[in-house]
Amino acid sequence: MARAAGAAAVALMLTACGKGEAPPPAAPPPAEVGVVTVAVTDVGLLTELPGRLEASRIAQVRARAAGILQRRLFQEGSNVREGQPLFRIDPAPYAAAYDSAQASLARAQANQSQAAALAERYKPLVEANAVSKQEYASAVAAAKTAEADVAVGRAAVQTAKINLGYASVTAPIAGRIGRALVTEGALVGQGEATQLAVVQQIDPVYVNFTQPAADVMKLRQALDSGRLKRAGADAASVTVLLEDGSPYARTGKLLFSDLTVDATTGQITLRAEVPNPGGVLLPGLYVRVRLEQAKAGNAILLPQQAVTRASSGDTVMVVGSDGKVAPRPVKIGNAQEGQWVVLDGLKPGEQVMVDGFQKLKPGAVVKPVAWKQASAPAAAPSSAPASAAAAAK
Repeated sequence: MARAAGAAAVALMLTACGKGEAPPPAAPPPAEVGVVTVAVTDVGLLTELPGRLEASRIAQVRARAAGILQRRLFQEGSNVREGQPLFRIDPAPYAAAYDSAQASLARAQANQSQAAALAERYKPLVEANAVSKQEYASAVAAAKTAEADVAVGRAAVQTAKINLGYASVTAPIAGRIGRALVTEGALVGQGEATQLAVVQQIDPVYVNFTQPAADVMKLRQALDSGRLKRAGADAASVTVLLEDGSPYARTGKLLFSDLTVDATTGQITLRAEVPNPGGVLLPGLYVRVRLEQAKAGNAILLPQQAVTRASSGDTVMVVGSDGKVAPRPVKIGNAQEGQWVVLDGLKPGEQVMVDGFQKLKPGAVVKPVAWKQASAPAAAPSSAPASAAAAAK
């Protein structure tokens, strides 16, 4: 029986071949495409703007006393504390003036004591008509004049003491001091307050940058309408990007926005404060500023390669439940860290195509698989030893 059935099957196949008919080919499997599943979250809207660093406090060290500069008392480029002596100007003339003022004060005090004693002695005598009222009035006036002379003497002593103190030039603020602008032996303060050095406080450091006024107005309107919410309760977050593109380790905060718009550029000036305890950020350095002024609620992050941007609008390819792919228009916000912020057009749980566009065919069904960002390829091992071994053989 088995042999008969096998013979019948072979005969049937031969008959089909004889008629020129072939078995139908099997359908190809659906092409695999990388997708990401849409998830809604609060996304901070980041803006990158050019900026320049500035010291938070700058003080010019000037000579307020005229004389010969005798010594420099600091190391150039070092950190100094407030009130630290920096230069010493020849104090001899000011010390002499101070001693002279003290001597004049002592003489005025002696005259005051004598005049006050005379007026006090005349007081009972004028009541007894032993001296005239004119003599008593003159004695009282002399005592008051002597008292005024004492006040003038005290002021002269104070002035001389201040001038003597100016002979020692101290740091007006704490910070980092630069190079000395004069050397020992120079005549300073003659006719003007000679600049000797500059002290800058760079912890914290300021970063000044500009933003288009149109962007600021749009942001305020979005915040007022509730479409966006503020990034922070106190101030917007600021990240400084160094020249190589790497972010600075410490985050700063936005201090203020200028009230006026530059008529020539249409820009608004903003200032942020950034901690700088290690002194890595230096005044005058040009940097990029990443500013987070607002957060978008119910926003979506998509890899940039998932979005097709054209003059007609932005679109993404959405994989439906039936495995078919269809374009979907979306509303795109800012870009951050290689991803687009999608503000509208997608729903949570939908699958958006990121990879495999070259496999798409009209009307074809695809197989969605979770997309994983490709990591940097590992360095291939050197083939030199193998080649050497082959040559040795």
